[in-house]
Amino acid sequence: MKYNFDEVIPRRGSNSIKWDTDCCPDMLPMWIADMDFRLAPKIKEAVARRLEQGVFGYAHIPDAFYDAIINWFNRRHQVRIEREWILYTIGVVPALATAVTALTQPGDGVLIQPPVYNHFYSCIEGNNRRLVESPLRYEDGRYTVDWENLEQKASDPNVKLMIICNPHNPAGRVWTREELIRMGEICLRHDVFIVSDEIHCELVSPGFTYTPFASLSEELRNHSVICSSPSKAFNLAGFQVANIFVPNPRMREKLNAVLMGMDIESLNCFAVEALIAAYNESEDWLDELNVYIHENYLFMKNFVETNMPDLYLVPLEGTYLAWLDCRVLGKTSEEMNNDLKSKYCLWLNSGTMYGTAGDGFLRWNLACPRSILEEGLNRFLKYYQEHK
Repeated sequence: MKYNFDEVIPRRGSNSIKWDTDCCPDMLPMWIADMDFRLAPKIKEAVARRLEQGVFGYAHIPDAFYDAIINWFNRRHQVRIEREWILYTIGVVPALATAVTALTQPGDGVLIQPPVYNHFYSCIEGNNRRLVESPLRYEDGRYTVDWENLEQKASDPNVKLMIICNPHNPAGRVWTREELIRMGEICLRHDVFIVSDEIHCELVSPGFTYTPFASLSEELRNHSVICSSPSKAFNLAGFQVANIFVPNPRMREKLNAVLMGMDIESLNCFAVEALIAAYNESEDWLDELNVYIHENYLFMKNFVETNMPDLYLVPLEGTYLAWLDCRVLGKTSEEMNNDLKSKYCLWLNSGTMYGTAGDGFLRWNLACPRSILEEGLNRFLKYYQEHK
């Protein structure tokens, strides 16, 4: 490989939420979704050039910012994003909250498919909307949509919006074009707006293809909002940059009004440079990253099958977040996570963070050097052997 993803970069003392939240010096954090890899060199160089200038006033968003986004999605995903569709903001979670606020009223129902990203819950309930769940089916070790239940929930006149997670966090699914069209058609039938969270769209395993919701049809585009960011794929979470693609002019006007009203429509100068360098100059780095993450997944899969054969690692189609089925141990996710942290200094995500459907599961962050993953698995094996 051209890039060294095996390099262990010390992160303690950098005010990292991942590494500096817990005071235990031996804690191994494999929970929050940021990477332990160094930035792609071209991004680092672009930020360094901006830093060298030494003046950091308010940032203008140049044509190059929009061109980088448009060219990236056209080149890598064969979808045309029009410049006027693009609204920018400080993160996908604020983008989701903006869409919920702009497209629904207090008390309206918002539909999600648990187990699903925990901030979906806070964006809905924190804005006084009603949470409506259509849980995914978990059969034969794989997650699929419960179509009958989804149709039933979407048909409720109080449900005004559905948030889709593609690729799905934490279930690891990369929805097929056929599945996305079917979700979209159900929402169209019942006049339910669609918000597609596609923050993990660049992180796809070999043999799978990410389908942008914006590529499905003009009718579905005009009934949807797509949230995107380079932050997961290029480890730019700290730069706080995201984009909202809103093809429908009336919907776009509503979202823009909320962004401006909350004053979250500005970006910092480093975020602008980082996004441009990521999309224009760092595609080869991303390609190698996806290979490395897939190899980490295969390493973990082999480790689990060899040493803990009654546990099950759900197939990883996309994201760098592994979803481990530990229900055979007879413990709740919270019990497992608390024991792992207190006795083995291993910090994972409890499955119940993503809804009650996640109980008995643990989420692992695979975006780390393999030596760190191996250490985490060995610590977990000690826990497993004690509780088995």
